[in-house]
Amino acid sequence: MNFFEIIRVAFLHLTERKRQTLLTALGVAIGSAMLITTIAVASGSSANIREKIIDTSPHVTVFPKLVEARIPENLIRDTTRHQLAVVDKNVINKDKQVIKAYTEIVSIAESINDIEEVAPFVNTKLIARNKTRFKSCLAKGIIPEREANVANLEKIVKTGSLEELSFTPNGIILGDLLAKDLRVKYRSRMDLVTEKGEIFPVIVLGTFQSGFSEFDRTIGYVNLRLAQRIEGISASTVSGIGINTNDISQSLSLAKLLENLSGYKAESWDETNKNVLDFITRNNTVTLVLVGFVFVVAGLGVSSVMTTVVLQKTKDIAIMRSFGVSRMAISLIFMVEGIFIGVVGAIFGSGLGHVICDLVKNIRFTASNAGVVRSDRVNIVESPEAHLIVVVFAIVVTVLSAMGPARRAAKLLPVRVLRGEVA
Repeated sequence: MNFFEIIRVAFLHLTERKRQTLLTALGVAIGSAMLITTIAVASGSSANIREKIIDTSPHVTVFPKLVEARIPENLIRDTTRHQLAVVDKNVINKDKQVIKAYTEIVSIAESINDIEEVAPFVNTKLIARNKTRFKSCLAKGIIPEREANVANLEKIVKTGSLEELSFTPNGIILGDLLAKDLRVKYRSRMDLVTEKGEIFPVIVLGTFQSGFSEFDRTIGYVNLRLAQRIEGISASTVSGIGINTNDISQSLSLAKLLENLSGYKAESWDETNKNVLDFITRNNTVTLVLVGFVFVVAGLGVSSVMTTVVLQKTKDIAIMRSFGVSRMAISLIFMVEGIFIGVVGAIFGSGLGHVICDLVKNIRFTASNAGVVRSDRVNIVESPEAHLIVVVFAIVVTVLSAMGPARRAAKLLPVRVLRGEVA
């Protein structure tokens, strides 16, 4: 029995039970479409968050933590006995961690060819007050013209301008959710209150929207010198230094280089946001696994149909075996049927998945502030690789599902069937 005859017999089996064949192929198609859509949504969500992180944070951040720890001042050496002793001190060190003489590190960073912009900053935790409304926030002291190229502030500022912040010493640009909570608007006057009770009056010069709800609800940008005054540190010290590179893929290597040159801890953007990125990866993996079980159901449907065909065609199988058709040929007939269902279902499912992705991509809704990321749409990233992987996966599942019934058909003994011993 040649290959073309095997295909003809397999096709005849499938066309005799058109409804079952179509329903089984439809099950495979729906599984393929759902998996393709899920992959596109997961990829779009990850890409959206990564893009927002990259847009609103430096590629490399230098932190006020020395790489090489200094010798503790409470370590005492006994030269006579050649021993060391550590003396416990019940004194709380209130010195703030800062980068001293930051201009030297800025000069070092600017001398590296792959670095595009360097922006020092000072972070200070405060209470933002507008009359009777209070809100805890983080004021970030910046040099506006430098920060604009590091955190893309000009892109996310919705009202007001960074230029006005540059020449307004006591100005502040608030996250739009923070401004909404405080009920302030452009040119409103409000106060920043420190943990010591010190009050610093500021003028609202605008709002920004980064897309991260927590960021927009807690952050405000002020001038670097004002933040230094609030923190009580000198003009030569900062809380950190943000750096943008010409090529973001070089962030990790540049962070290590700056760490070695400056002596301060430096991290790339993906190291700083590792927890967020790992959470996204785990969430997407779990989602894909759960949706992948749709294929298990589709595979069981294929196996059920193939088993039914084998039971209905036992006498036909016995006659073909009595005419000398090999067990391999019998097995291949049912394997071809499974492959045909898988191929038809997967190809149709790929097209259906593309249509669903297009429909979902064009849906618009009111952005919610409750989630981590604010968006008015479901972000979709479709790729040919995803379609190819799903189609191959669908075919593999259907082939594996057809193997059991195919082996059962091949093991039937024609003598027993023709005698009526096998129903």
